[in-house]
Amino acid sequence: MIARLEGVLLELSPTRVVVDVRGVGYEVLIPLSTFTQLPNLGKTVVLHIYTHAPEGSLQLFGFASRGERVAFDLLLRANRVGPRLAQTILSGISPPDLLAAIHRSDVAVLRSAPGVGSKLAERILVDLRDRTAELAAAVGGVSAGASAPAAEVAEALQEQTLSALVNLGYPKSQAERALAGAVDASGDAPTLEDLVRGSLKMLVKS
Repeated sequence: MIARLEGVLLELSPTRVVVDVRGVGYEVLIPLSTFTQLPNLGKTVVLHIYTHAPEGSLQLFGFASRGERVAFDLLLRANRVGPRLAQTILSGISPPDLLAAIHRSDVAVLRSAPGVGSKLAERILVDLRDRTAELAAAVGGVSAGASAPAAEVAEALQEQTLSALVNLGYPKSQAERALAGAVDASGDAPTLEDLVRGSLKMLVKS
């Protein structure tokens, strides 16, 4: 089982990266929380890995911090939560916020993730309320750098953000409204990180 990857970042999108490890390119699925912490293309990256091997296939899920990896493992312990849904949940809810939501039995926080209705949110909270010790020990601050894109690529950044939100399960019309709000609030030269974070904030409020 692959538990850690260290290599050169070859490809980067909000939900997927390719990491070159001594000539072998590993495709790794990531939550948006990890995307905002990654270095530029061509730089060395270290990811904590969860290996998912359903029916002979192989999927790697990667995380920039141990806290995210522990939160992912915790979510998988809940009934009806698989790797893809756990990835989606962590794209909009940070490990500290997830921990706080479980402790408060805050259904609304879980429901903010696409694909999580009231019943599933309640089930997750019940299943995980006595299993948070490792996450409580692992969570920490998240920092991320950002650089402003050139004006001519702004439209492409918006398209990439919209695609990421739709791939995570948000309806396109809802994602478009959230993206429009994020663009209005982000100033003249938003980065992809700005648009992703801003859109997720709008979606949580809606």
